[in-house]
This record gives sequence, C-alpha cells and structure tokens, in this order.
Amino acid sequence: MKSTLLSLSILFFSTNSFAQSVANENFQNTAEKIINSDQNLSIGGYGEVHYNQTISSSTRNNATLDVHRMVLFFGYNFSKNTKFVTEVEMEYTKELWVEQLFLQHKINEYASLRAGLLLIPMGIINEHHEPTTFNGVERPLIDNKLAPSTWREIGLGLTGNILPLSLKYQAYLINGSSSYDGNTGFFNSDKGMRDGRQKGSKSYMSTPNFTGKIEYYGIRGLNIGFSGYVGNSQSKLYDKLDKSNTHLKAKADSSVVGISMIGLDSRYNIKGIELRGQFYYTEFSNTKQYNQFTKKADVHNNLANSMLGYYVEAGYNVLRPFSKAKMELIPFIRFQNYNMQLSVNDNLTVNNKYIGQIITTGLTLKLAKGAVLKTDVDFAKTKADAKSTITLNAGLGISF
Repeated sequence: MKSTLLSLSILFFSTNSFAQSVANENFQNTAEKIINSDQNLSIGGYGEVHYNQTISSSTRNNATLDVHRMVLFFGYNFSKNTKFVTEVEMEYTKELWVEQLFLQHKINEYASLRAGLLLIPMGIINEHHEPTTFNGVERPLIDNKLAPSTWREIGLGLTGNILPLSLKYQAYLINGSSSYDGNTGFFNSDKGMRDGRQKGSKSYMSTPNFTGKIEYYGIRGLNIGFSGYVGNSQSKLYDKLDKSNTHLKAKADSSVVGISMIGLDSRYNIKGIELRGQFYYTEFSNTKQYNQFTKKADVHNNLANSMLGYYVEAGYNVLRPFSKAKMELIPFIRFQNYNMQLSVNDNLTVNNKYIGQIITTGLTLKLAKGAVLKTDVDFAKTKADAKSTITLNAGLGISF
C-alpha cells in the first residue's frame, strides 16, 4: 500500500511538473528559448513593417510607412551550464543597437548567474516584444512612456525557476537611467524616463540600482507577474567631483532623481480566449530640486512626483471552432489609461495633456506560427483635447 501511494505521489509530481513546464514554456521569450536549446549555436530573430496614418475630417495627412525594426538573436552554448545570448537590432533601417548581450551560468537547479546587457524585467512587453506575441501594430503606449521599452542596462544578478512552486524569478543589480549628462536633463512628464535609457552605450554610473520580478505560472494558460525597480538616476556631475566642495556636491545632488517603480501584469490564454492586463506606478523623489536645476540649465523639465498607467485587453480566435483551421484570426480591444502627472510638487501645475486614455481595436491574423498580419485603429484622447485623435495602423510581423 505504501509503495502504491509513493508511486502515485511520484506520478502526480512528475505530471504536475510537466504541466508546469509546458505552462511556463508558453510564456517564454526568444532569449529564453535559445537558452533552453540543446544546440551549440542558435539563431533567431524578428522583424516588423508598419503603416500609420492619422485620420481627420478637417485635414489631409500623409501615411508613414516604415521598416520599424529587424532583429537577430544569436546564442551559443559553451557547456551544458554556461551559455551566451545576444540580440542585435536595426531600427528604421539605419540605427544599429545591441538590445541584449549576456552570459548565463547555471549554479544549481534553482539559480543561474546572469551578467551583461540585461532587459529590465518590468511588465510584459519589455521582455516579450516580438511582434507575434502581442496584438496591435504598435506596442502599448504605457510600455513606451512608463516602462520605456526596450529598456536595458548593464548589470548582473540571479535568475531561476522554482518548478515545484511554479515560480520564475529575476533579481539584478544594474546601471541606472541617466537623468543628466552634463548638458541635458532627460526626465520629464512627456516621456517619463525614456530618454534616460543608456542602452549599454558608453554608460556611466553614480550608484547601482536594483530590479527584480517574480512570475507565477502554476495554472494552465495563466501567467501573473510582479516586478519592481528602485534606485537613483545617474548624473555625469559626480564624475571627478571634489568631495570637499559642498557647492558642487549640492549641484550634482540636484541633478539626481530617486526612482521607485512597481508593476503588475497578467496573461491568460485558454480555448481561444486571450486576456491580458498591465499596471505601472512610479514615484520620484527630489523632483522640485531637479526641475529647478534643469530650468537653470535651460532645459526646463516638468517631472512629476508620481505617474501611473494601466491597460486591459481582450481578444478571441474566431477560427478556433473550426477544427481544421490552421490560421488564427483574433479580433481584440484594448483600453489604456495613463496619468504622467498623478501628483506634483509645488513648483509645477498639472497639465491635462499628460493625462489621457487610448482605445485600440483591431484584428490579428496569424498565418502560421511566427508570421502575422495586423491592423487596428487607435482612438486617443487627453483631458486637454476636445476630441479624439484617430490613427489607422497596419503591419506585418515575423519571429523565428
């Protein structure tokens, strides 16, 4: 009897572990798939072409057509435990960037060391930005403003998978975003921290920052993530700073902003139904001094004390009831809400143009695994607008 119970327990644990493994696999990005590959050399990539046109009853507007990006992934296994991954991107057919470049070494079953140019694990899109993984031609606005995809910095830390608990985690010490480069202040209410991304290009560091994420995937088709980021922005004014010079130290301190960010995200895919949602909240400290300092530098910034954004999205594969259908056709709708000046200090007046919402509705046609055609319409409106701005988008995306 005891041996029978033991056998059933082992079978249950093995089956449950397999199900968890499959559930986790469904939410892997390209880099993770390369890491889990048994091949010594792996090659992958993605690309997308966009068409965008503002629709207006009073004005005629040209459309914009753009090879938005073409990206190649390369991975190499030095051994069973030591692996290398890089992601090289060309944007707008002329800008070349390295988006990821890291070594990963497996320490044990639950932990691996990762070091190099790392994606900040905030939200969904920053790590899962292949065009075949999300609906809509353009990435959600809050992933552009509040968590500035593709957000990456140089650092090191631990990542791992606690399979019995269906948990995946990441924890890194990284180089932070730049708030001041000696001439320009980069943080503001229009783009948040986006212009401060150093991208691993001649980055400078005053103090290290911390970022981490925990994901739960124990229920089939469901992934829930909680992410965080904390630290101070970076400033070139600390370079070669005389520690005894209180005036220069005060000036450098005024160019720095404290950052505390949290993110919640969820994805649920089952029986053709696709649901996802994302939430960001960010607090900044020292904003009054920062705004006053950058104003004196003739690059006046209007950074708020806090900002918030979220979206919810629903879609359904209408071809799923047809058992022989190999393609997927997904009508979807997404509602986004953001407030880039949720709270402000006493030297700043709230501007309604930084508070708004966007409704996006469209179609995603998955021709095959890794090949999609997309079209959608954005209805964007801020509290300062009398009416919505309507934008028609279309595009194609591939990933392999």
